[in-house]
Amino acid sequence: MRLGDISVAYAELMARAVREQGGQPEALLAQYQLDAVRLASPQARISIPRFMRLGHDLIQAAAMPWLGLAMGRLTSAPVMGLAGLLAQSAPDIRSACRALTDYELLSSFNARGRSSFQTIQGQGVLQFYSISPYNGYNLFVVDSVLAGWAQFLQQLSGRRDILLRVEVEFAPPAYRDRYADYFPCEVQFGATRNALVLKAGALVLPVLGRCASTYAALQTLAARELERVRLGLSYRELTERAIGPLLNGQTPTLEQVAQRLNSAPWTVRRRLQDEGFSFQQVLNETRRDLAVSYVRDTALTLGEVAYLLGFGSAAAFQRAFKRWTGEAPGRFREHRGKNYISTASSTSSS
Repeated sequence: MRLGDISVAYAELMARAVREQGGQPEALLAQYQLDAVRLASPQARISIPRFMRLGHDLIQAAAMPWLGLAMGRLTSAPVMGLAGLLAQSAPDIRSACRALTDYELLSSFNARGRSSFQTIQGQGVLQFYSISPYNGYNLFVVDSVLAGWAQFLQQLSGRRDILLRVEVEFAPPAYRDRYADYFPCEVQFGATRNALVLKAGALVLPVLGRCASTYAALQTLAARELERVRLGLSYRELTERAIGPLLNGQTPTLEQVAQRLNSAPWTVRRRLQDEGFSFQQVLNETRRDLAVSYVRDTALTLGEVAYLLGFGSAAAFQRAFKRWTGEAPGRFREHRGKNYISTASSTSSS
Protein backbone atom coordinates (compact mmCIF):
# COMPACT_ATOMS: atom_id res chain seq x y z
CA MET A 1 0.00 0.00 0.00
CA ARG A 2 1.32 3.44 -0.96
CA LEU A 3 1.33 6.42 1.40
CA GLY A 4 -0.75 8.27 -1.17
CA ASP A 5 -0.56 10.65 -4.10
CA ILE A 6 -1.78 14.07 -5.16
CA SER A 7 -2.57 15.82 -8.44
CA VAL A 8 0.40 17.54 -10.07
CA ALA A 9 -1.78 20.68 -10.01
CA TYR A 10 -0.56 21.14 -6.44
CA ALA A 11 3.09 20.86 -7.51
CA GLU A 12 2.36 23.52 -10.14
CA LEU A 13 0.74 25.66 -7.42
CA MET A 14 3.84 25.22 -5.25
CA ALA A 15 6.11 26.40 -8.06
CA ARG A 16 3.85 29.37 -8.75
CA ALA A 17 3.98 30.43 -5.09
CA VAL A 18 7.79 30.34 -5.19
CA ARG A 19 7.87 32.43 -8.37
CA GLU A 20 5.54 35.02 -6.85
CA GLN A 21 8.08 35.44 -4.05
CA GLY A 22 10.89 35.98 -6.55
CA GLY A 23 12.23 32.41 -6.48
CA GLN A 24 13.14 30.16 -9.40
CA PRO A 25 11.78 26.62 -8.99
CA GLU A 26 12.69 25.35 -12.49
CA ALA A 27 15.84 23.44 -11.52
CA LEU A 28 14.07 21.53 -8.76
CA LEU A 29 11.06 20.82 -10.97
CA ALA A 30 13.43 19.30 -13.51
CA GLN A 31 15.11 17.22 -10.79
CA TYR A 32 11.71 15.79 -9.90
CA GLN A 33 10.88 15.18 -13.59
CA LEU A 34 8.03 17.69 -13.51
CA ASP A 35 8.27 19.27 -16.94
CA ALA A 36 5.57 21.31 -18.70
CA VAL A 37 4.09 18.21 -20.36
CA ARG A 38 3.79 16.35 -17.06
CA LEU A 39 2.31 19.35 -15.26
CA ALA A 40 -0.30 19.71 -18.01
CA SER A 41 -1.40 16.05 -17.83
CA PRO A 42 -4.90 15.79 -16.33
CA GLN A 43 -4.26 12.36 -14.83
CA ALA A 44 -0.70 12.84 -13.57
CA ARG A 45 -0.03 12.52 -9.85
CA ILE A 46 2.99 12.86 -7.61
CA SER A 47 3.46 10.58 -4.62
CA ILE A 48 2.92 12.11 -1.20
CA PRO A 49 6.55 11.48 -0.10
CA ARG A 50 7.91 13.13 -3.26
CA PHE A 51 5.49 16.03 -2.89
CA MET A 52 6.72 16.64 0.66
CA ARG A 53 10.36 16.33 -0.40
CA LEU A 54 9.80 18.78 -3.25
CA GLY A 55 8.13 21.21 -0.86
CA HIS A 56 10.97 20.89 1.61
CA ASP A 57 13.59 21.45 -1.10
CA LEU A 58 11.77 24.51 -2.45
CA ILE A 59 11.44 25.93 1.06
CA GLN A 60 15.19 25.51 1.56
CA ALA A 61 16.12 26.91 -1.84
CA ALA A 62 13.81 29.93 -1.59
CA ALA A 63 14.30 30.47 2.18
CA MET A 64 10.52 30.47 2.41
CA PRO A 65 9.22 28.36 5.34
CA TRP A 66 5.74 29.87 4.91
CA LEU A 67 5.46 28.31 1.42
CA GLY A 68 2.22 26.51 2.31
CA LEU A 69 0.53 29.76 3.31
CA ALA A 70 1.57 31.36 0.03
CA MET A 71 0.18 28.33 -1.83
CA GLY A 72 -3.11 28.78 0.01
CA ARG A 73 -3.45 32.38 -1.12
CA LEU A 74 -3.14 31.25 -4.75
CA THR A 75 -5.59 28.36 -4.44
CA SER A 76 -8.54 28.46 -6.82
CA ALA A 77 -11.26 26.18 -8.18
CA PRO A 78 -9.16 24.83 -11.09
CA VAL A 79 -6.38 23.75 -8.71
CA MET A 80 -8.91 21.76 -6.69
CA GLY A 81 -10.24 20.05 -9.78
CA LEU A 82 -13.82 18.85 -10.01
CA ALA A 83 -14.36 19.38 -6.27
CA GLY A 84 -13.38 23.04 -6.60
CA LEU A 85 -15.50 23.64 -9.69
CA LEU A 86 -18.46 21.99 -7.99
CA ALA A 87 -17.99 24.18 -4.89
CA GLN A 88 -17.74 27.27 -7.08
CA SER A 89 -21.21 26.64 -8.52
CA ALA A 90 -22.81 25.44 -5.26
CA PRO A 91 -25.86 27.24 -3.84
CA ASP A 92 -24.30 28.07 -0.47
CA ILE A 93 -21.16 27.75 1.65
CA ARG A 94 -22.42 24.58 3.37
CA SER A 95 -22.77 22.82 0.01
CA ALA A 96 -19.39 24.15 -1.08
CA CYS A 97 -17.68 22.70 2.01
CA ARG A 98 -19.33 19.33 1.41
CA ALA A 99 -18.14 19.33 -2.20
CA LEU A 100 -14.53 19.97 -1.13
CA THR A 101 -14.50 17.00 1.24
CA ASP A 102 -16.86 14.57 -0.50
CA TYR A 103 -14.81 14.65 -3.71
CA GLU A 104 -11.32 15.16 -2.28
CA LEU A 105 -10.34 11.68 -3.47
CA LEU A 106 -10.52 12.85 -7.09
CA SER A 107 -7.39 14.96 -6.61
CA SER A 108 -5.59 13.40 -3.65
CA PHE A 109 -5.37 10.25 -1.55
CA ASN A 110 -3.48 9.81 1.71
CA ALA A 111 -3.21 6.60 3.71
CA ARG A 112 -3.36 8.71 6.87
CA GLY A 113 -6.99 9.73 6.37
CA ARG A 114 -9.36 12.07 4.58
CA SER A 115 -10.78 15.52 5.22
CA SER A 116 -14.26 15.98 6.66
CA PHE A 117 -16.99 18.55 7.13
CA GLN A 118 -19.54 18.70 9.92
CA THR A 119 -21.82 21.16 11.65
CA ILE A 120 -21.41 21.54 15.42
CA GLN A 121 -23.78 23.86 17.28
CA GLY A 122 -24.45 25.80 14.11
CA GLN A 123 -20.77 26.29 13.30
CA GLY A 124 -19.17 24.63 10.30
CA VAL A 125 -15.99 22.65 10.90
CA LEU A 126 -13.86 21.89 7.86
CA GLN A 127 -11.21 19.49 9.12
CA PHE A 128 -8.00 18.24 7.56
CA TYR A 129 -6.78 14.92 8.93
CA SER A 130 -3.78 14.64 11.21
CA ILE A 131 -0.37 14.05 9.62
CA SER A 132 1.49 14.20 12.94
CA PRO A 133 4.37 13.97 13.84
CA TYR A 134 5.28 17.29 12.27
CA ASN A 135 8.61 18.33 10.82
CA GLY A 136 10.11 20.46 8.07
CA TYR A 137 8.64 18.16 5.44
CA ASN A 138 4.96 18.45 6.27
CA LEU A 139 4.15 21.72 8.06
CA PHE A 140 3.63 23.36 4.68
CA VAL A 141 1.04 20.72 3.75
CA VAL A 142 -1.27 21.69 6.62
CA ASP A 143 -0.63 25.38 5.94
CA SER A 144 -1.52 25.01 2.28
CA VAL A 145 -4.75 23.11 2.89
CA LEU A 146 -6.11 25.39 5.62
CA ALA A 147 -5.01 28.62 3.93
CA GLY A 148 -6.36 27.33 0.62
CA TRP A 149 -9.75 26.53 2.09
CA ALA A 150 -9.89 29.90 3.84
CA GLN A 151 -8.97 31.83 0.70
CA PHE A 152 -11.39 29.86 -1.46
CA LEU A 153 -14.38 30.17 0.88
CA GLN A 154 -13.79 33.89 1.18
CA GLN A 155 -13.76 34.14 -2.62
CA LEU A 156 -16.98 32.14 -2.89
CA SER A 157 -18.82 34.23 -0.30
CA GLY A 158 -17.26 37.60 -1.02
CA ARG A 159 -16.74 37.96 2.73
CA ARG A 160 -13.64 38.07 4.93
CA ASP A 161 -15.54 37.70 8.19
CA ILE A 162 -16.80 34.11 7.89
CA LEU A 163 -14.04 32.42 9.91
CA LEU A 164 -14.27 32.16 13.69
CA ARG A 165 -10.81 30.61 14.11
CA VAL A 166 -8.19 28.35 12.60
CA GLU A 167 -6.95 25.35 14.60
CA VAL A 168 -3.53 23.82 13.95
CA GLU A 169 -2.11 20.74 15.65
CA PHE A 170 1.53 21.75 15.66
CA ALA A 171 3.26 24.25 17.94
CA PRO A 172 3.82 27.83 16.69
CA PRO A 173 6.51 27.67 13.98
CA ALA A 174 9.30 30.23 13.58
CA TYR A 175 7.22 32.02 10.95
CA ARG A 176 4.10 32.31 13.14
CA ASP A 177 3.79 36.06 12.50
CA ARG A 178 3.03 35.27 8.85
CA TYR A 179 -0.32 33.67 9.70
CA ALA A 180 -1.88 37.08 10.35
CA ASP A 181 -1.26 37.92 6.69
CA TYR A 182 -3.30 34.92 5.53
CA PHE A 183 -6.04 34.40 8.12
CA PRO A 184 -8.34 37.26 9.25
CA CYS A 185 -9.08 35.51 12.55
CA GLU A 186 -7.49 33.80 15.55
CA VAL A 187 -5.02 31.01 14.78
CA GLN A 188 -4.87 28.48 17.60
CA PHE A 189 -1.64 26.45 17.66
CA GLY A 190 -1.22 23.20 19.58
CA ALA A 191 -4.87 22.32 18.96
CA THR A 192 -6.34 18.82 18.86
CA ARG A 193 -7.11 19.03 15.14
CA ASN A 194 -6.33 20.88 11.92
CA ALA A 195 -9.49 22.78 11.05
CA LEU A 196 -11.29 25.90 9.95
CA VAL A 197 -14.20 26.81 12.22
CA LEU A 198 -16.79 28.89 10.39
CA LYS A 199 -19.03 31.32 12.24
CA ALA A 200 -22.66 30.50 12.88
CA GLY A 201 -24.59 31.82 9.92
CA ALA A 202 -21.71 31.49 7.46
CA LEU A 203 -22.97 28.18 6.08
CA VAL A 204 -26.16 29.69 4.66
CA LEU A 205 -24.36 32.48 2.81
CA PRO A 206 -24.92 32.18 -0.94
CA VAL A 207 -22.00 31.40 -3.22
CA LEU A 208 -21.49 34.41 -5.49
CA GLY A 209 -21.01 32.31 -8.63
CA ARG A 210 -23.77 29.81 -7.88
CA CYS A 211 -25.52 28.22 -10.85
CA ALA A 212 -28.11 25.51 -10.26
CA SER A 213 -27.82 23.84 -13.66
CA THR A 214 -24.01 23.77 -13.66
CA TYR A 215 -23.97 22.54 -10.06
CA ALA A 216 -26.33 19.67 -10.94
CA ALA A 217 -24.29 18.74 -14.01
CA LEU A 218 -21.00 18.81 -12.10
CA GLN A 219 -22.50 16.77 -9.25
CA THR A 220 -23.39 14.04 -11.73
CA LEU A 221 -19.92 14.15 -13.28
CA ALA A 222 -18.10 14.17 -9.93
CA ALA A 223 -20.19 11.29 -8.58
CA ARG A 224 -19.49 9.29 -11.75
CA GLU A 225 -15.75 9.94 -11.48
CA LEU A 226 -15.70 9.00 -7.80
CA GLU A 227 -17.52 5.76 -8.56
CA ARG A 228 -15.05 5.04 -11.36
CA VAL A 229 -12.15 5.46 -8.93
CA ARG A 230 -13.78 3.19 -6.38
CA LEU A 231 -14.74 0.54 -8.93
CA GLY A 232 -11.10 0.41 -9.99
CA LEU A 233 -10.15 -0.84 -6.52
CA SER A 234 -10.42 -4.43 -5.34
CA TYR A 235 -12.11 -5.10 -2.00
CA ARG A 236 -8.68 -5.81 -0.57
CA GLU A 237 -7.54 -2.32 -1.64
CA LEU A 238 -10.65 -0.74 -0.15
CA THR A 239 -9.91 -2.57 3.10
CA GLU A 240 -6.29 -1.36 3.05
CA ARG A 241 -7.51 2.22 2.68
CA ALA A 242 -9.83 1.73 5.65
CA ILE A 243 -7.01 0.25 7.75
CA GLY A 244 -4.48 3.03 7.08
CA PRO A 245 -6.04 5.87 9.13
CA LEU A 246 -6.84 3.47 12.00
CA LEU A 247 -3.20 2.43 12.49
CA ASN A 248 -2.35 5.68 14.27
CA GLY A 249 -1.04 4.39 17.61
CA GLN A 250 -3.17 1.25 17.63
CA THR A 251 -3.84 -2.05 15.90
CA PRO A 252 -7.31 -1.79 14.35
CA THR A 253 -9.87 -4.53 14.83
CA LEU A 254 -12.07 -6.11 12.20
CA GLU A 255 -15.04 -4.32 13.75
CA GLN A 256 -13.39 -0.90 13.45
CA VAL A 257 -12.44 -1.50 9.82
CA ALA A 258 -15.92 -2.79 9.01
CA GLN A 259 -17.41 0.39 10.46
CA ARG A 260 -15.28 2.53 8.16
CA LEU A 261 -16.41 0.40 5.22
CA ASN A 262 -20.07 0.75 6.30
CA SER A 263 -20.31 -3.04 6.39
CA ALA A 264 -20.84 -5.82 8.90
CA PRO A 265 -17.65 -7.60 10.06
CA TRP A 266 -18.81 -10.87 8.52
CA THR A 267 -19.31 -9.11 5.19
CA VAL A 268 -15.74 -7.80 5.23
CA ARG A 269 -14.41 -11.24 6.11
CA ARG A 270 -16.48 -12.94 3.39
CA ARG A 271 -15.59 -10.47 0.64
CA LEU A 272 -11.89 -10.73 1.45
CA GLN A 273 -12.16 -14.53 1.40
CA ASP A 274 -13.78 -14.28 -2.04
CA GLU A 275 -10.56 -12.60 -3.23
CA GLY A 276 -8.38 -15.16 -1.46
CA PHE A 277 -7.37 -13.16 1.61
CA SER A 278 -8.02 -13.13 5.35
CA PHE A 279 -8.48 -9.94 7.33
CA GLN A 280 -5.35 -10.66 9.39
CA GLN A 281 -3.31 -11.17 6.23
CA VAL A 282 -4.47 -7.83 4.77
CA LEU A 283 -3.77 -6.07 8.08
CA ASN A 284 -0.27 -7.52 8.31
CA GLU A 285 0.60 -6.77 4.69
CA THR A 286 -0.79 -3.23 4.94
CA ARG A 287 1.46 -2.59 7.94
CA ARG A 288 4.41 -4.09 6.09
CA ASP A 289 3.89 -2.02 2.94
CA LEU A 290 3.38 1.20 4.91
CA ALA A 291 6.43 0.39 7.04
CA VAL A 292 8.61 0.12 3.93
CA SER A 293 7.22 3.40 2.57
CA TYR A 294 7.66 5.28 5.85
CA VAL A 295 11.23 4.06 6.34
CA ARG A 296 12.31 4.53 2.71
CA ASP A 297 10.41 7.66 1.74
CA THR A 298 10.07 9.86 4.83
CA ALA A 299 12.22 11.53 7.48
CA LEU A 300 10.23 10.06 10.38
CA THR A 301 12.20 8.47 13.20
CA LEU A 302 11.83 4.73 13.69
CA GLY A 303 9.98 5.39 16.93
CA GLU A 304 7.50 7.60 15.10
CA VAL A 305 6.98 4.96 12.41
CA ALA A 306 6.43 2.32 15.09
CA TYR A 307 3.72 4.47 16.68
CA LEU A 308 2.01 5.24 13.39
CA LEU A 309 1.79 1.53 12.60
CA GLY A 310 0.37 0.59 15.99
CA PHE A 311 3.41 -1.16 17.47
CA GLY A 312 3.86 -1.10 21.23
CA SER A 313 7.55 -0.23 21.00
CA ALA A 314 10.27 0.65 18.51
CA ALA A 315 11.96 -2.67 19.29
CA ALA A 316 8.83 -4.62 18.33
CA PHE A 317 8.63 -2.68 15.09
CA GLN A 318 12.29 -3.27 14.26
CA ARG A 319 11.88 -7.03 14.78
CA ALA A 320 8.83 -7.08 12.52
CA PHE A 321 10.55 -4.98 9.86
CA LYS A 322 13.56 -7.30 9.76
CA ARG A 323 11.22 -10.28 9.47
CA TRP A 324 9.42 -8.61 6.55
CA THR A 325 12.43 -7.36 4.60
CA GLY A 326 15.45 -9.26 5.86
CA GLU A 327 17.09 -5.98 6.96
CA ALA A 328 16.94 -3.78 10.03
CA PRO A 329 14.98 -0.57 9.26
CA GLY A 330 17.99 1.71 9.80
CA ARG A 331 20.09 -0.27 7.34
CA PHE A 332 17.19 -0.44 4.88
CA ARG A 333 16.81 3.34 5.01
CA GLU A 334 20.53 3.87 4.50
CA HIS A 335 20.61 1.61 1.44
CA ARG A 336 17.27 2.45 -0.17
CA GLY A 337 16.18 5.86 1.09
CA LYS A 338 19.01 8.14 0.03
CA ASN A 339 18.58 7.46 -3.69
CA TYR A 340 14.79 7.68 -3.58
CA ILE A 341 14.37 10.99 -5.40
CA SER A 342 16.55 10.03 -8.33
CA THR A 343 15.22 6.51 -8.81
CA ALA A 344 11.51 6.55 -7.95
CA SER A 345 8.90 7.38 -10.52
CA SER A 346 7.72 10.94 -10.04
CA THR A 347 4.11 10.42 -11.01
CA SER A 348 1.44 7.82 -11.41
CA SER A 349 -1.80 7.80 -13.33
CA SER A 350 -5.08 6.90 -11.76
